[in-house]
Amino acid sequence: MSKFPLRKITRAPSHPGELIREIIEEHAELSVTEAARRMGISRQALHSVLRGRTAVSAGVALRFAQLTGGQPELFLHMQEALDLWTARQRLGPRLARIAPVPTKRAA
Repeated sequence: MSKFPLRKITRAPSHPGELIREIIEEHAELSVTEAARRMGISRQALHSVLRGRTAVSAGVALRFAQLTGGQPELFLHMQEALDLWTARQRLGPRLARIAPVPTKRAA
């Protein structure tokens, strides 16, 4: 059992595309078209991520990190948090019916 219980998250975590959009437009001062061109992906693919319609893949995270000098892990962790939150919302009642298997504890 963890010493630090997880707090219940009541709202969906931000989609990493929101942060990527902010960085592209406000900090790098690039258009979506120019950012997509530099990243080697289509403008439509980048736009879909920025609007939160498509998950951030490892490839997109790596390309964006290369473009901006950031860390791809940040965007993948944000995507993972959103995916887990969404799955918990969808599976909540079914998860509650799954009985945990007892395990041996290390001494």
